[in-house]
Amino acid sequence: MNRPILIGLAVLLSLIVIILPVAAIFTRAFAEGVSVWAQAVTEPETLAAIRLTILTALIVLPVNIVFGLCAAWAIARFRFPGRRALLVVIEIPFAISPIVAGLCFLLIYGAYGPVGSALQPYGIQLMFNLTGIVLVSLFVTCPFVVREVLPVLSVAGEDEERAALTLGANGWQIFRLVTFPNITWALVYGAILATARAIGEFGAVSVVSGAIRGQTMTLPLQIELLYNDYNTTGAFAAATVLALLALLTLVLRALISITHPATGAKP
Repeated sequence: MNRPILIGLAVLLSLIVIILPVAAIFTRAFAEGVSVWAQAVTEPETLAAIRLTILTALIVLPVNIVFGLCAAWAIARFRFPGRRALLVVIEIPFAISPIVAGLCFLLIYGAYGPVGSALQPYGIQLMFNLTGIVLVSLFVTCPFVVREVLPVLSVAGEDEERAALTLGANGWQIFRLVTFPNITWALVYGAILATARAIGEFGAVSVVSGAIRGQTMTLPLQIELLYNDYNTTGAFAAATVLALLALLTLVLRALISITHPATGAKP
């Protein structure tokens, strides 16, 4: 196949699968005017869903950064039994359906699970609240920072770090002054991907949230609820907010890819 045909097919597929559906969301949301859209977005339940979604992302993000840095550092810099198995375990969320993951968390941490039943006498409930949503969001997002930082650490090697150690630097100084500057943009890139996934996660959250209106409904769940209630205007209005959040992460990702083309490369 020649170049024009390949380019045409790529553009056509992008138009059919990506551009037209996204454009339809905004067209339908603003079909009745900006005032109707604003009213739908500012409904108390929708605002609560937006706040919960953002709060979940804000909690998940720092945990992902710390976990991703530690895991990537351990895998890249140390040789230990089970090193490859650890990397496989970290990548399990890529292979398991989010709904299955949510069900597994419910079976373990729910009221009738081994952990949930043990905590129940103390009045601690992990499912059907913010804690459960954060737990499953961490599960589905944990590989992203690791998979972005690990290749950069592997390519950079240990020469600069060993040189700093020889000159008397301690472990924190080596990380702060030598390692971190090399992985900064890879870390930002991974954090953006993890945040985007946390904001848009539906399957796992739908299992463990309990779908309590105004309390445990994240934005994706709220969109489904509004659509099932035949409130199409509210559903598409909420969908535009979710789409804008996703587009913002994509713009940030594109800017990083342009300014730092090596960022995000896979080993």
